[in-house]
This record gives sequence, C-alpha cells and structure tokens, in this order.
Amino acid sequence: MSTCWVIYNGSLTNDKFSDQAELLREAAERAGIFAVAKKNYEVMMDLQNGLTDLPDFIVFLDKDILLASFLKNMGIPVFNDPDVIETCDNKAKQYLQLAKYGLPMPKTIIAPKVYPTFSIRESGYYEKVLNEIGLPMVIKEGHGSFGMKVYLVETEEQFFEWTDALRGVDYVFQEFVASSRGRDIRVNIVGDEIVASMARKSETDFRANITNGGSATKVDLTPAQQEIAMQAAKAVGAEFAGVDLLYGENEEPLVCEVNAAAHIRNIYNVTGINVADAMIAYILRKLQ
Repeated sequence: MSTCWVIYNGSLTNDKFSDQAELLREAAERAGIFAVAKKNYEVMMDLQNGLTDLPDFIVFLDKDILLASFLKNMGIPVFNDPDVIETCDNKAKQYLQLAKYGLPMPKTIIAPKVYPTFSIRESGYYEKVLNEIGLPMVIKEGHGSFGMKVYLVETEEQFFEWTDALRGVDYVFQEFVASSRGRDIRVNIVGDEIVASMARKSETDFRANITNGGSATKVDLTPAQQEIAMQAAKAVGAEFAGVDLLYGENEEPLVCEVNAAAHIRNIYNVTGINVADAMIAYILRKLQ
C-alpha cells in the first residue's frame, strides 16, 4: 500500500489548518493510500541522521519552506514543490513571476529594500510612487494570508505612516481596483484542470475573503477568467493553486494572487466539490 504524509503547521491553533489536513488525509484514504497528517514540528530536520520510514509522497499544506526543502532533498516527491511554495509565499516575488509572463494584474510597484533603522523618506522616491499609482492604493506585505497584512491607503498621511512602519519588510504598492471593491473570484486548479470556483463578496470590507466576513456563491467562469487563472498557476509553477481574480473596469479578469496552499473547506461548502480528491488523483497519476 502506498503511503503519504499530509503536513500542516502545528503552531497555528485555529482548527481550519488541521481541518485542511484532514480533508487531504481522508481523500488519500479513499484512494487506498495509508495517510498520516503530521504537524510540521513532528518531522525533525536532523541533517546528520535524516529520516526513516519515508512516505511515498507528501502533500505539503504549510509555508515551512525549509522543511519542504529538507524533505525534497531526501528524494520524497513534495506537492507543491518547495520552490513554488516560496514564490507564492512572498507576494513581491510572486508578482515578479506573474509580470514575467505578462499576466494582467493591477499596476504594481515593488518597494525597494530599506533597512529598519534607515529611511529614504527625503529621496523623492515615495512621491514618484504616489504620482504613478495615485490614491487610494493598496499596500501589501510580502507575507500574509487570508487578506491579512493588506492595507487600503486613502491619504498621503496613511501612505507615509505605512512606508515608515514597513521598513525592513518586503511589500508592494498596488493600484486599488475600485470595480472589484469587496468582490473577487477564487479558482482552485489541480494540474491542468479547473476543479472548482466561487465568487466571494463582502459588504463591509474592501477585501472579499470569507475569513474577513465575506460570503461566497458558486460561479460559472467566463472563458477569459478560465484562461487567466490557468496561466497564473502555470506562471508560478503550481500544480495545486488557489488563484484569486479581481474584476477590472470592464469586468476583465485581473490576477490578485496565487495561493500554493489554498484552503479548500469553504469552496467545498459552497460548491459541494472536494478539491482534495482531485489533488490525490493527480498525484497518483503523476507518480505512476
């Protein structure tokens, strides 16, 4: 019997993380695989002694890139690949990759590296950003999930407060797409297939994330939305992806971001489609 580990972060106490792992573990069991859900700290990265009783593959639901790399170096197939997880985990790095392949997205400027105890406030750089993107704009930290660490900036005072506060942090300046305020689309992709999608909406927040109080409904994607979502997943190299699309001025799709470890419980509840089954089936086909 084939074996697999489903790895998630053990330091995060919210049940949604263990629930995600359980969905994958159950899907693997349904496919006849002996599956074990493991917290990331239950796998010791002992560089001298390594590991014993290795699984046939690993579904990696965490952002512990060092652990994913350690496991990959031991010859275990890891899904998604650690390089993909790392690219998607840093929005600045992700947008570089999306731009490389010409994906449509809001106008984006990556902030330069500024060390915490220094400043470029008097250089004129920030005034150029304000002139190029305008207000309101969105500032996104490189690392953040569920719409967290994403800030709507509406005044110059707020702008300079954030640029001061984020010294030493990777972040981007991004155009605020007013036509998509409080609404977006989540598209779950497995390999070359769109498995499920839902439209998300919030009446109280500029972000549509369900975690922030948004709601969701089933949605039929347009051909353009399908094409852009698939292209975005391929641009970052993701075999499993949750692609978030915005609505441009004429409803044309814009890529908001690509998630390499997208949670699948909400889309399951909304659509009745368990993406975990498609993920396991894809892995088994690839490893044949």
